[in-house]
Amino acid sequence: MSSEIQPEPFSVVRGEGFPIVFAHGMGIDHRSMMMLDDAFPEGTKRIYIDLPGFGKTQALPEPGGLQDLSDWLRGTVAALVGEQDYALVGNSMGGALVRDLLGVRPEHLAGMALIAPVVDPVRAHRKVAEHTVNNPNEALTETLPESQSFDFLQMGVNQSFEAWRRYQRFILPGTRLCDREATMRLNASYRLDANPEERIGVFAGPVAIICGRQDQIVGYEDQRDLLPHYLNAVYTVVDDAGHNVHIDQPDIVREALRDWAGLLPA
Repeated sequence: MSSEIQPEPFSVVRGEGFPIVFAHGMGIDHRSMMMLDDAFPEGTKRIYIDLPGFGKTQALPEPGGLQDLSDWLRGTVAALVGEQDYALVGNSMGGALVRDLLGVRPEHLAGMALIAPVVDPVRAHRKVAEHTVNNPNEALTETLPESQSFDFLQMGVNQSFEAWRRYQRFILPGTRLCDREATMRLNASYRLDANPEERIGVFAGPVAIICGRQDQIVGYEDQRDLLPHYLNAVYTVVDDAGHNVHIDQPDIVREALRDWAGLLPA
């Protein structure tokens, strides 16, 4: 990573106690994860950060690739939690980042939850699902402005009015704060130095892997292949859910996270 001064993270903190740090996906910000906050019990400190170039955290200096982002996250988490035990939650790109962090800095990491995580940064290598909408809602979709609804329609499969309101509240605001030039640099160097699982070997802490069955971005099969590396993993494939699985089926995702959080240290 560049020796230039690195950006300070913008974060929102909820609660006190055992720290859980959240890493969101590409093109959005910390709010995309905060809709899941009520899945976590009292006695946990939820730290929602904006990754560099997203939300209110300044972009990384060049080159600003995926490995640079991972190195930044490693240093940021170390500064946030110090020498205490903690857990990580990663969504989409954030799922690749937290696995890479585990591979490089396993000390004090007690557990990890992955929501529709990127497994292989090379999109052509992924086993992805078919994006199908079982219950199209033309009364909604025909009235949506294209400038706001593209991601909702392309990644989600739940076209209910409730899902659209969740998207408007938790996803759309972050897309407006995305640093487009930084995202282009990230896309141009979207790779990690090593396969995280080759570094991890096996991890015995509680792990939740939550995927959407209709996810055409990262799929759900590559995530199942991670299971031999995580001895205490619960792998959940959610029906009628795409890449925005927590927007499509939030109650199921919250239940899986609630079960996982119950296994973390008190």
